[in-house]
Amino acid sequence: MNQQSNNPDSPFPEKEEHLSFEELKLQGELMSAISKAAQAGDLLESSAQNMKQLLKQASSSFPRRVITELLDQKAWAELNDRFFRTLAFGTGGLRGKTIGDIVTSAEAGIKRPDGRPQFSCIGTNAVNNYNIIRATRGLVTYVLQWHQQKNHSRNPKICISYDTRFFSREFAELAAKVISEHGCDALIFQAPRSTPELSFAVRECAATAGINITASHNPPAYNGYKVYFEDGGQVIEPHASAIIALVDQMEGEQYTPLPPWQCGKIIFLGEALDRSYKKRLKSLVLQPSLFEKKLKVVYTPLHGVGGSIIVPLLRSVGVECLPVASQMLPDGFFSTVKSPNPENSEALTLGIALAEQEKADLVIATDPDADRMGVAVRNGSGSLELLTGNQIGSLMAWYRLKTLFEQGLLNKKNKKNALLIKSIVTTDLQKAIAEKFGVRCVETLTGFKYIGAKLTHYEHQLSQEFQKKYRILSAEESREARLEGSSYFVFGGEESYGYSLGDFVRDKDANAAALGFCEAAAYAASKQTSLLELLDQIYCDYGYYHECGESLAFEGAQGSLKMQSLIHSYIQHPFTSIHGEPVTAFQNYSTEIIVDSEGEVLPQESMLIFKLQGDNRVVVRPSGTEPKIKFYLFASQKPESEKFSIKDLVDIKKMLKKELEDRWNWLREDIAQRI
Repeated sequence: MNQQSNNPDSPFPEKEEHLSFEELKLQGELMSAISKAAQAGDLLESSAQNMKQLLKQASSSFPRRVITELLDQKAWAELNDRFFRTLAFGTGGLRGKTIGDIVTSAEAGIKRPDGRPQFSCIGTNAVNNYNIIRATRGLVTYVLQWHQQKNHSRNPKICISYDTRFFSREFAELAAKVISEHGCDALIFQAPRSTPELSFAVRECAATAGINITASHNPPAYNGYKVYFEDGGQVIEPHASAIIALVDQMEGEQYTPLPPWQCGKIIFLGEALDRSYKKRLKSLVLQPSLFEKKLKVVYTPLHGVGGSIIVPLLRSVGVECLPVASQMLPDGFFSTVKSPNPENSEALTLGIALAEQEKADLVIATDPDADRMGVAVRNGSGSLELLTGNQIGSLMAWYRLKTLFEQGLLNKKNKKNALLIKSIVTTDLQKAIAEKFGVRCVETLTGFKYIGAKLTHYEHQLSQEFQKKYRILSAEESREARLEGSSYFVFGGEESYGYSLGDFVRDKDANAAALGFCEAAAYAASKQTSLLELLDQIYCDYGYYHECGESLAFEGAQGSLKMQSLIHSYIQHPFTSIHGEPVTAFQNYSTEIIVDSEGEVLPQESMLIFKLQGDNRVVVRPSGTEPKIKFYLFASQKPESEKFSIKDLVDIKKMLKKELEDRWNWLREDIAQRI
């Protein structure tokens, strides 16, 4: 395979067909030094083995130079973090560092204007060309096998998108090259685009799979590789395990491409797909007339991809959208924020400042790949206040259900076929709202792939006639078909600021959420009330639900061991009480057989639930995308009579807030003892 490139940032620096005698001698000396470091206890045995394996497979001196430099520095922690394992291709793909904590001079390479290292970091536990090629070869092998089983005559297609992170475009182009050289067509976006648009593209282009190069809202040093299948959702079983097995078989960066006449095409996706996507997004608006009274919104993509769709979309429906100019610029360092995460209040600082200056109604922020959305809204006194993901989702769920019933699109006859979907760790307020409207609420495991899988399940419940033409149905035709012969999806959400308003995308969609939330804000304005006052009215009617989300980070090889130890401790020695409250039930989702409200068995996944009195509970779950353990604390109180008064609500809010603060402080002390 000829991997040489004229591009100075080629992912294959200094490609050599054969290592020289001198290079082989130096490599032998390096192997010996690695063995001595492992014998001395400086390197983990797994790190030493992975380093040697990488060096044996290397087709250039580049890995040797990087490892030698780190050995000379005695950078044992850095070497162990980079090599203690081979980065696992999980059910969603890859995620890890692409820039080391220590950047070697070889990796730094030629100085770039943006300050990024010229090359991604060397390591088996990193997102770099080594692992991008492994992942893509495994995926494309599975796609070809799947395609053959379906007896399709044309080349299979794989869509590729990427965000504004460092190395995202290079990794996307590398993946496209591998795909085409294995006989599949690669459909790659011409410019950075969002995760939800990738999901839409897979369905719109009738592709067999999709790849998105992104690490969402992780720090600048990270990147990732998310995999989607033909329904537009992230891969789930049985595809996930089959792809993982094939990826695990792939070694090194070298492979033999097909002859040119058997290679697939590389096709670029551009404005035509953007137009189709925006058209479907606009179909989500339930009351266009609400936008006649001008809504002024400040928007920031936090240096990511969201501005390409959200700004023109909001303006097209009549919203006065004011972008935060400095954060519209692509910047892999995300230099104007500590973290490009709209869950964090600091990320909205510049947006709030602009909103105060322009007297805007609200602030919307999306993460770098535009699948998550955070907001700040005006309270009763006119100050801007941040909402939680649970509050944002509950407002949209309530508004959309209320409006659909008022318009007669949902009614007593068909409401049994309408539903909300939420993750288990998302507020039960959404379940209470669904129950009062008489529609179903289905709960899934954490991860939008499970919500996407439900949508695919409902699509497959349609008649064969509708399944064949489902993707080309209008929004109205689709709704009618699902209300009559399947399940109509009204809204889906996760507490971690992810939302979905339509099933033409099978992942969380901040583009749709920005539009849907603006409509809810316009509705509140039409009633001369604020969104927070509207939320309090909902609490008074349905009960007050308070949630607290906390997390502990466990970086690197040692952190990984501590994280596993803590989870093991909870399993072996579960709580019998928490802060004096008896635990009424304990569920281990990694070993128990648990079914959802539709009778479907949930996949076994690492999550522990400690149930307390009423709906109160504590959930412990290792993150699927970051080296951290997440803790979810829930408390609620329902009105004894028909509804709360506002005065009652004020007291209940204070009481439950204090209750969860005390519970978390107790848990922190317990964690310190367990670790």
